[in-house]
Amino acid sequence: MGVKVQRGALRALTVGATLALTSNAWAQSPAQVTAADYDRAVKMLSQNTNPLVDHAATGVTWLDDKTFVWFDNDANGVRMVRTDATTGQSTTAFDNAKMAKALQAATGKPVDAKRLDKSIQGVGLNADGRYDFSVKGVRYLCDVSKPRCVAKPTTKAKDGDGPANVSPDGKREAFIRDWNLWVRDVATGAETQLTTDGVKDFGYATNNAGWVHDDSAILVWSPDSSKIATFQQDQRKTSTMALVGTNVGAPKIETWKYPFVGDKDITMIERVVIDVPSKNVVRLKMPPDQHRSTQCDDVSCFGGWEDVQWSKDGKSIGFASTSRDHQKTWLRTADAATGEVRDVFQEDAKNWFESGINAINWRYLPESNEILWWSQRSNWGHLYLYDLSTGKLKRQVTEGEWNVAEVVRLDPESRTVWFTGVNREEGHHPYHQHLYRVNLDGGDPVLLSPEDAQHAFKLSKDGKYVVDTYSTTAVPPVTVLRDAQDGKVLAEVAKADITRLTAAGWVAPEPIVVKARDGKTDLYGTMFKPSNFDPSKKYPIVNYIYPGPQVGSVRTYGFAPSHGDNQALAELGFVVVAIDGMGTPYRSKAFHDAYAKNIGDNTLPDQVTGMQQLAKRYPWIDLTRVGIWGHSGGGNATGTAMFRYPEFFKVGIAESGNHENRNYEDDWAEKWQGLLTTSKDGKTNYDDQANQSHANKLKGKLLLMHGLMDDNVPPQNTLLVVDALIKANKDFDLLLLPNARHGYGEYSPYVMRKRWDYFVENLLGAEHPAEYEVKLPK
Repeated sequence: MGVKVQRGALRALTVGATLALTSNAWAQSPAQVTAADYDRAVKMLSQNTNPLVDHAATGVTWLDDKTFVWFDNDANGVRMVRTDATTGQSTTAFDNAKMAKALQAATGKPVDAKRLDKSIQGVGLNADGRYDFSVKGVRYLCDVSKPRCVAKPTTKAKDGDGPANVSPDGKREAFIRDWNLWVRDVATGAETQLTTDGVKDFGYATNNAGWVHDDSAILVWSPDSSKIATFQQDQRKTSTMALVGTNVGAPKIETWKYPFVGDKDITMIERVVIDVPSKNVVRLKMPPDQHRSTQCDDVSCFGGWEDVQWSKDGKSIGFASTSRDHQKTWLRTADAATGEVRDVFQEDAKNWFESGINAINWRYLPESNEILWWSQRSNWGHLYLYDLSTGKLKRQVTEGEWNVAEVVRLDPESRTVWFTGVNREEGHHPYHQHLYRVNLDGGDPVLLSPEDAQHAFKLSKDGKYVVDTYSTTAVPPVTVLRDAQDGKVLAEVAKADITRLTAAGWVAPEPIVVKARDGKTDLYGTMFKPSNFDPSKKYPIVNYIYPGPQVGSVRTYGFAPSHGDNQALAELGFVVVAIDGMGTPYRSKAFHDAYAKNIGDNTLPDQVTGMQQLAKRYPWIDLTRVGIWGHSGGGNATGTAMFRYPEFFKVGIAESGNHENRNYEDDWAEKWQGLLTTSKDGKTNYDDQANQSHANKLKGKLLLMHGLMDDNVPPQNTLLVVDALIKANKDFDLLLLPNARHGYGEYSPYVMRKRWDYFVENLLGAEHPAEYEVKLPK
């Protein structure tokens, strides 16, 4: 009843024994999937497909109000293009060979002239007209005319210092040293200690609560670079997480503070404002606050601390506080000089409050005495304008059965908001995002991107222009320059050509629509079939799943040459589907709340009924051979599927699943499952969500995988399931990756191949090539 070693366990299953389960259905399956089939699958991975898309504008970056650059690919390699927005004209930014030579001389590292996009991670424009390139974390100033590159002068940090947070004027950088906050003068390197009472586990600006734990400083500079809003983070009583590395000799042990569901003592923050010149620390006059965000699992959401915003004059801040269970949020202001705090208004939400769909959409507008707020109180995400003094609602800015997804720009002078929205345009795909603008004082939103497609936008710094790239799953991207006021197309920047991609055998995923568990609601997804698809054959179906609640299974409804390895797996003889079930975002609040406080649902009622409908629609889908796999939340859902739907799902692969959310960090779990409660009989509201509680129901083939250094979803989550399966005397397979994090890094090609092998042998009923090596271009 022990755990099987992968190779031995897999090879021990004879094809004959496997065929005995559904011999009629498998009669048409190949006796062997060959290395040539695996080669074809590898060709469908992004490392091989992306370079075959010609003339798609990627990495669009505005250099100033009138100029942007982007990367252009074709059979000869990648070049940087520079576009003048005033004329719409595009020119090659520089000679690739010469620039590569200059960068190589400056960095001392090889630079591929045909793939400069692999070397250049960030692009800016220096005041003297030189390009400011970021290469592996180091900034280089590059002259085009020479060309010549030199490293941008930087100050040297001491060992143990955290990454620096640079002030708006670029003259100072803040960092953490020994639990205290310091600033460094960029020009001279002179250092100043701002706080002195920071101690271990009670430090300033620290970013190490839960699955995020690094040394970056979480803070917000005032616009004039004279003040810093941050916090002193109290973790002195917070639980500790530990991971043990695999190495020769004494093991390397990682420990950090990690609050768990139901813990009495969790991470709290004490908000402060620091005047940098005087080093005066003003502690806000309020009790310690929850370490929470209005959107994310950590206070730092999208590269900053978006729930804290400064007034233009630097005299006050607006900030949002969120309750431990995410159901209450308070919008507050604080006087930067005195620390006085005022509650402006409070919003209570059913199940959880969010301030946007994968964005924080509220804005602090003290200059006009207003707050722009986002809420789903009407069942849809919309913008509301509040009076800052009274906390009273002035007006609803947007309304209707559709969602504002993300506030992209707000111009206080013209009182105009640019935002992305979904589901507003009749007849359009409900997940396709469009760009709109609306006035805070009233009027209907103006549609700026009318094409029924998924749009991605980059606005110029002055808000005059917008670069819009739009596509669908089957139609490659077109990039245009628009007038940001009326959406008029000023120039076509680039139009992707997939001739080389289709010549390599690529086929687009098919859009699918099925009914949800309620028999009424439309669910959307994508279906992947082999490029050599034969409708006269029967194909096993594999469900790729990510149940949410924060995102869904479909990676994008826009164009992508590869959607993970969905097409690659299909090439081996499967139909692969991804369905965004009820409980995922971008639809109504009720849709998102479908399995609120019941993580054990995992959208599986929708996945099952969706595949049943597809099988009735398409006779070539064999519903007696259903597989499922997913990573992280998808790993959790896979375990749930195999244990709760054992008659339906025959083969599952659960990667790095959060199978027991009492073993996961408090913020994510308590938001979606709720605060831990215990009834008089000793049962809790978390018992049912735990996969180990249902492991004794396993009937099919299950492969569990986990990295032993996973600091997002700790490996104990999977090991609890392993323990339960052993105690239930169940056969299963296990692959532990000794030094892998949540993403598998160097183990990834091996893991993918094992995934393919497992489905080929156990679901397709065929032999696979022994020890096939997935070789990917670097």
